[in-house]
Amino acid sequence: MFDTLIAGLLRGNVYALGAVGISLVFGVMNVVNFAQFSFFGLGAMLAWFFVAELGLSFWIALPLVLVICGALGLLINITVVRPLAKFLPLAAMLSTYAVSQILDNVSQITFTAEFRVFPKVLPTSNFHIGNMRFGTSDVVMLAITGVVMGVMAVFLKYGRTGQAIRATAQDQEAALQMGIPVGRIQHVAFVIASALGGLAGVFIALYVGIANPTSGLNVGMTAFVAATLGGLGSLGGAVVGGFVLGILEAFGIHFFGDTAREIIIFFILIVVLIVRPGGLMGKVPLLSTEPLTGTFLGKGRPLKIPRWVWPVAFVVGGVVIPLVANNYVLTTGTQVLIYAVIAAGFTVTAGQAAVLALGQAGPIAIGAYTSALLTLYLPVSFWLAVPLAGLSAAIVASILASPIWGVKGHYISIATLGIGTVIVAIIRLVEPQGIYGITMPKWGDTLLATPVAYYLIDFGVLVLTLVVMWRIRHSHLGKVISSVGSDEIAALASGVRARDYKALAFAISAFFSGVGGSLLAHQYTYIDPTIFTMLMSLLVVTIVIMGGVSLPYGAVIGSIILIGAMELLRFTPELRIVVYGLVLILVVRFRPGGILVRNS
Repeated sequence: MFDTLIAGLLRGNVYALGAVGISLVFGVMNVVNFAQFSFFGLGAMLAWFFVAELGLSFWIALPLVLVICGALGLLINITVVRPLAKFLPLAAMLSTYAVSQILDNVSQITFTAEFRVFPKVLPTSNFHIGNMRFGTSDVVMLAITGVVMGVMAVFLKYGRTGQAIRATAQDQEAALQMGIPVGRIQHVAFVIASALGGLAGVFIALYVGIANPTSGLNVGMTAFVAATLGGLGSLGGAVVGGFVLGILEAFGIHFFGDTAREIIIFFILIVVLIVRPGGLMGKVPLLSTEPLTGTFLGKGRPLKIPRWVWPVAFVVGGVVIPLVANNYVLTTGTQVLIYAVIAAGFTVTAGQAAVLALGQAGPIAIGAYTSALLTLYLPVSFWLAVPLAGLSAAIVASILASPIWGVKGHYISIATLGIGTVIVAIIRLVEPQGIYGITMPKWGDTLLATPVAYYLIDFGVLVLTLVVMWRIRHSHLGKVISSVGSDEIAALASGVRARDYKALAFAISAFFSGVGGSLLAHQYTYIDPTIFTMLMSLLVVTIVIMGGVSLPYGAVIGSIILIGAMELLRFTPELRIVVYGLVLILVVRFRPGGILVRNS
């Protein structure tokens, strides 16, 4: 058991370094920094390159990694994050996600996506206590982390810049009034956070013995959970959260196996957020509305779209395209339509209830597996399986999410991310190999397996989705949900049960996600858990934000751009995601309310 404890300390060591960087940026800028994830993979690859390719000493490579990652962090903050943070926290957060995609793919282009064996720069098993063996590398990693944390503590308590960081994190407006150069302090915070991310990446590569450009996502996500566990904005909480999560994860893997890793991590997170809504050492958010979207709703108003646009769009989408488009265009169109269905349903949660749920991949997976199993093993037709898939997604997601609606602020978004991740992890445990030979749609005895047939089915589902969403938005129910998103305190004062209406909005979104998952399953004819990733959830979010968070038909525009237009770059897959990231940054910069929303 002692070796499991050491393994937990080493994992927690990495998570603590990453969590401190995430909490530092959050504290001084109120921004969830997804770009931090990329510095884990980038730090590992830079260290590998300096040591394995250039032949530099590890002790020379380490400071070089810190300098390069810190400089990149400063560049990202100056050019992307800080200019957008003045609009909305959501805009800055989406920009960091776009930057993360760019960094990961540039790193893959530079170093290739292959896994590289990290050089054994330090002995890994030259010490032993009883039957447990550990190495100089383990001692060095823990010692460096201890020194870094000690220096950070002294710097923040006694250094003028450190005190300014603490003051900015506590109250940015008061810090400005006291003459603190908040802009410069935010630059310093980004530099430190990025350098710590690079250092954590080096340590994880040293620990597992492998480096890869995309390895930062899983480690970064866990560090993000650790920061949330400790309390976003609390540096001490980040350290505690990192080590607690690392130790609990190590013991959980020891008893239940590595396949249960994500379930363990997010189960711990959700339990802590329910018991301690602000994390172990953080403050409970005072705002009842979701900061990421609650303030987002007042930043724009829908563009006036002439009535004649709707019949024209219906004729073009439902008649012209099926008649003139080739199979490639139609196949791409089915993906556009399915994601538009999912994203349009999501607008009731993000746009009306003002809850930025980050785990939509979970309900999508439930719908896909439900529909596949019903049509394969029961005498259920495709036409009945689709609504049943949506219903099962709504019920399961609602039951799992029911404890989290008392959580406030950014934490509710992170809790929904945990719910989605746990759903997919459970599916991976139950059905790890995936499902093959999923039945194709039929009408009577006619098999509807052509690109045209799939396109028309998806188009019909999208039209029904938009009609339902329009009816909900203009109904009494929709107005009550919107009142919760616009001003939860006022809604509560008027007797509205805000918690119940958030849950209902989430259930509606989960229903349409399940429908979209069903359509994906029957058109792929094969599904496995690797399809339903966090990137799928974030793709749904970016589609909604790009089109206009409060507009169901804006989801169609967002899907056309992010799914359809990106297909034009299939001939250059290396640059495809880079362009995607740049497009997202430009849209957020010049249309912070979305394409179909203009600044008021």
